[in-house]
Amino acid sequence: MAMKKQKGLPPPYAAPTKDVRYAGTYEVFVPVPDRVKPHRVPRQFASEQEALAWLHSPDGEETVDEIRGGRK
Repeated sequence: MAMKKQKGLPPPYAAPTKDVRYAGTYEVFVPVPDRVKPHRVPRQFASEQEALAWLHSPDGEETVDEIRGGRK
């Protein structure tokens, strides 16, 4: 018998900014339950590595928890 995949939230991710005023920067997106579009963290990062480093820092993890309402 095949096992079903557990449907959960995808992890937060960094992507290039689409806003031309901040061209060349990155921003972090957090998928949220019951919402089609992921929530954008209101910060700009110079590189993808900086965005991912912030995301895995205590400040970034706290921000993600606040956005998701305490759910992981």
